[in-house]
Amino acid sequence: MEQIIDIVKIISGILILIMGFGFHWIGQLISVMNRDLAIRLGIWEKDNLQEYEVYENGISIADVSLGWIYGVAGAGLLLGYEWGYSLCLIPGFALLYHGISFWSWTKNQIKTGHPSSSAKNPIRISWTVCNMLTGALAIMVSLTGLYVFR
Repeated sequence: MEQIIDIVKIISGILILIMGFGFHWIGQLISVMNRDLAIRLGIWEKDNLQEYEVYENGISIADVSLGWIYGVAGAGLLLGYEWGYSLCLIPGFALLYHGISFWSWTKNQIKTGHPSSSAKNPIRISWTVCNMLTGALAIMVSLTGLYVFR
């Protein structure tokens, strides 16, 4: 059983580093620092309505202020530190939130008749699923680790 926990811990740590730190933190850092580069890389929607820009900018700033914790949590899990289990609750719940909010945000864009390019399937489905699965796995690993270290 302990070997399974170790394997899932490593997978979760890698996913947190890729999804949370890589895509969210680094991607949003680029968006905040250089909008033109973010548009060229496809991180920032070039066809956003002006009223969507305020929301997108706020999400970028929030991800940048919080996302560095994802890297620390992912590294803590990979290195096997006990605090890594506690800390990975943060990216776990944040990534679940990201999945749900992205799905709702793009649904509202579609409903208003102004969908962005990320609101189109399969991008919408895959981004939502990747965030939610990574978040759920991080929460499960965190709670399992916290139980084991009690």
